[in-house]
Amino acid sequence: MPKAKKSVTPSSLTLLGRSENKLPSSPAEAVLETFPNRTKGRNYTIHLSAPDFSSLCPVTGQPDSAHIEILYIPGSLCVETKSLKFYLASYRNHPSFNEVIVNQILDDLVKACRPKQAVVRGKFASRGGIQLTCEAQFPDRKGALTWPTASLSTAS
Repeated sequence: MPKAKKSVTPSSLTLLGRSENKLPSSPAEAVLETFPNRTKGRNYTIHLSAPDFSSLCPVTGQPDSAHIEILYIPGSLCVETKSLKFYLASYRNHPSFNEVIVNQILDDLVKACRPKQAVVRGKFASRGGIQLTCEAQFPDRKGALTWPTASLSTAS
């Protein structure tokens, strides 16, 4: 798991505004930095989209690619996007199953910034003719399972 850096002021951010930083070699080495939510009295959403995510298949070593989306309602902290970019890039040479990746990203986001609600969705490129989309929610999903809005299974 990446380290969650405790943040009090934007000046304590170590990646933003600095170009000399190198990418972490693994998600465990990555740091998700946060900053105070300046509008914590409002339940607004933050949508983050990473269409060029990549990782490695843990069985074949072949590269996997995905579009990762994160949607969350911040609590008292927000995740800093450059640290998120570095965190996601740390999966590039990391072998892991797609479902594990999506759940790990959610766990690490929750640990770092303690959102009120969060959803992480990974739409992975087709392998062997099958496209996989995985979605994890915080707090855990309650109620009936429904098809995602963009699913072909719900198209008329």
